[in-house]
Amino acid sequence: MKQNAGCVRSPDAQENHGACGKTGEAMNYQHKGLAAGRWGELSFFEQMANIGSEVERALNWQSKHNSLYSQKAYERALELLGFTMDSAHSLSRLREVARMRETLVDYFSGANEYRSTEKSWREYFSHFAYAARRGR
Repeated sequence: MKQNAGCVRSPDAQENHGACGKTGEAMNYQHKGLAAGRWGELSFFEQMANIGSEVERALNWQSKHNSLYSQKAYERALELLGFTMDSAHSLSRLREVARMRETLVDYFSGANEYRSTEKSWREYFSHFAYAARRGR
């Protein structure tokens, strides 16, 4: 098995845009109902708030020194990010989400070259949660 940025796949499998990177591989989705198309029905703010919930879980487990649960929440966040990228309606939105994904991967799986902090991630996603609540 080959691991890349929180994604585990067999050496002969193609990458998948959802949690891993590109299209092609059959995924075992954690969010099966959302993978079936429901994700695209959510507003961008709702999508980002849901991603933020998974990132919050990953951060909470990380602070409790439970790397397994933190990794699983992080992988779910990447899966949801892939759904958001797949349903992006504009190039600017796709760029924003792709940059955020790159920074998130750098924080959890890389060398944290962007110098993200737990606080910065919580603040970033809190704005989307607020906007999603106001939009109801």
